[in-house]
Order: sequence, then structure tokens, then C-alpha cells
Amino acid sequence: MLVQFKVNGKPASVEVAPNTLLVQALREHLRLTGTHVGCDTAQCGACTVLVNGRAVKSCNTLAAQHPGAEITTIEGLAQADGTLHPMQAAFKECHGLQCGFCTPGMVMSAVDLCSRHPNADETTIREQLEGNICRCTGYQNIVKAVQMGAAGMKA
Repeated sequence: MLVQFKVNGKPASVEVAPNTLLVQALREHLRLTGTHVGCDTAQCGACTVLVNGRAVKSCNTLAAQHPGAEITTIEGLAQADGTLHPMQAAFKECHGLQCGFCTPGMVMSAVDLCSRHPNADETTIREQLEGNICRCTGYQNIVKAVQMGAAGMKA
């Protein structure tokens, strides 16, 4: 079946089987490999993308469920000239990553979190990122990055 949506601001069409996961359509059909596959059970959050501005675990939804949707992957956050999105810049500045595997999903979740809770405190940030697992950082620098990224998104 043909599924059409807008990915990172550009029209995209993919010919997929009805049971194709969104993460598969993004990675295998559109070659947007910044969206990672971690657990395949929607537990780790590595596959998180924005669908119509909301964080969605793309390993847990079918591509066919999103005709006409606006999908943003980690590749679509930075500006065309390469300027990082405020959340990406904050993760870099605050060392909110280590191995980097969880980072794309963590950043996408953080962007959604800050759009819904622009003045989130540490407790809210930790609660809202509960569905994203990082095995390296201990989360402290991730929380700092989200706070800095939120400030940058407001500016």
C-alpha cells in the first residue's frame, strides 16, 4: 500500500506492506537511520519521533496509521544550514549523551515535553522522560540538557 506523509518538512511516499512499522518505513524505505531501533517493544524510547508535534514510539505504530501526518525525525530538527535545534545544542553543551544510542529518541521526547511543559522542573522532566531509557549517563546531564533546551526553545 502507498502511504503518503510529510517527513521533516518534505512530502514522502512509501510503498509498504500493511504491517510495516513506522520505524521500518523511516529507516528502511526513507533511509532516515537517526531513528534507532532498540527494544522493539516500545519500552526504551530510542525510536521516538514527532508525529504532528507529539512524541510517538515509532516501533509501536504502523506507517499506515499516519497518512497525511507531519513526521519529524532527529534529522529534521536542525535548520537547513546545519544550526542545531536548541534541544540538540543543549544535549551537546551539557554532555547529555554518552554512547549516543538513546539520544535521538531522548531529544525528540524532550522537544515534545518542553512544548507541553515549557517551565518543567526536574521532577516533571524525570517523570516525562520515564519512557526513554539511557544505560550510560545516569540521567543527571540529560535533565540539565532538557532544562537548557527548554530555555532555548522559549527564546
